[in-house]
Amino acid sequence: MSHSQSSRTALLWHIGVWALFALVIVVLPYIFTSSSSISMMSQMGVFIIFALSYNMLLGQAGMLSFGHAVYFGLGGFFTLHAIRAVNDEVWQFPLELMPLIGGAGGLAFGILFGSISTRRAGVTFAMITLGIGSMVESSANMFTDFFGGESGISGNRVTDVTLFGFSYGPSIQVYYLIGAWTVIAAVAMYLLTKTPLGRISNAVRDNPERAQFVGYNTTIARFIQFSLSGFFAGIAGGLFAIMFEIMTAPNVGLVQSGAVLLMTFIGGVGLFFGPIIGAVLVTYMHTALSGFSEGWILYFGLMFVFMVMYAPGGIAGVIYAHAAPWRAGLFRRLLPGYLLALIPALLAIAGLVAVVEMGYQLSLAYDPSSPIELFYMQINATSVVSWLVALLVLAAGIGGVLGAARVVRARWAEVNRSMQAPGAKT
Repeated sequence: MSHSQSSRTALLWHIGVWALFALVIVVLPYIFTSSSSISMMSQMGVFIIFALSYNMLLGQAGMLSFGHAVYFGLGGFFTLHAIRAVNDEVWQFPLELMPLIGGAGGLAFGILFGSISTRRAGVTFAMITLGIGSMVESSANMFTDFFGGESGISGNRVTDVTLFGFSYGPSIQVYYLIGAWTVIAAVAMYLLTKTPLGRISNAVRDNPERAQFVGYNTTIARFIQFSLSGFFAGIAGGLFAIMFEIMTAPNVGLVQSGAVLLMTFIGGVGLFFGPIIGAVLVTYMHTALSGFSEGWILYFGLMFVFMVMYAPGGIAGVIYAHAAPWRAGLFRRLLPGYLLALIPALLAIAGLVAVVEMGYQLSLAYDPSSPIELFYMQINATSVVSWLVALLVLAAGIGGVLGAARVVRARWAEVNRSMQAPGAKT
């Protein structure tokens, strides 16, 4: 196959993937029709943009930021003020383009704060962003005209100024607005990775000393990447403001910054689609677990620790690691080890959930002796037997997983030897 043919094939492949991505967004409301599902999917779209914008820093340029919510939140505040100005007939601007106001706000403050923070790299950069995030969050109670104080600011997204004549009152209309911006922003951020800026950012991430030695200005590269990530984070914040019609100080705070770090790292910072997976998974789990358990934050923390220790490439990294065995037709050799680990892993999760939920029942419940329902069973948190059974299940599950891990490692060693053999298909 010639170079032009392979380039054309790659282009068609990329167009097909993005078309499928857009088609999935269009079709999902016909499958999940409840208002709660549509609301959750709208949040997924917002956080996909937010996580991808964060990955422009961490995944592409190697900049660990603890204050990325600043640009998300400020973008939302600017958008809400713009919507309120339209409702007060101060100016005319269509709602469909309001996320650009948020993007402009995120870009402006990305330039401002980026000019300071990107002069340093590594831990120093991370500490500067942490300080900026704390400063902006604490400023919310000082600049009440902009931030609205503790109660924040609110607005009404329903205006007469629209491009397509929709009121955007119904949640389904808001969903498709967010979906359209999700596709536009994701494609734009993907195309940025193919530009000279994207490649220079990768070089700065991998070896800044060598990049500087061959003539690249690493500070300028980090600054531009930082500013653009602020722009896309501002777009996400603008969509968030349109959806919820309220912005408060925590939207610019450290908790929100930690949430996007969680999404990006769990999904995988090494591949472009990793943050998309992380945003979808974390948003779904947040919605599901927060209604199920008061300890949902603990579960997120444990998941994050597990991913850092055993899958630092995130879910996307795990998927990518299996691509070569799949192409070589060797993936089936890995299945026995995974199936062997499945049952003890489920046991370990069940035991852990039981221990956590009983612990929360003892510490927070008004009547700790009242039974809690777990796995279709009534469990008494004050019973010694319940604790012994839960701990036994947890220990058995962990022991089984450790035993199965040896089998999985042996299978992987066998697969790697087969792929490295002469004439092997890769």
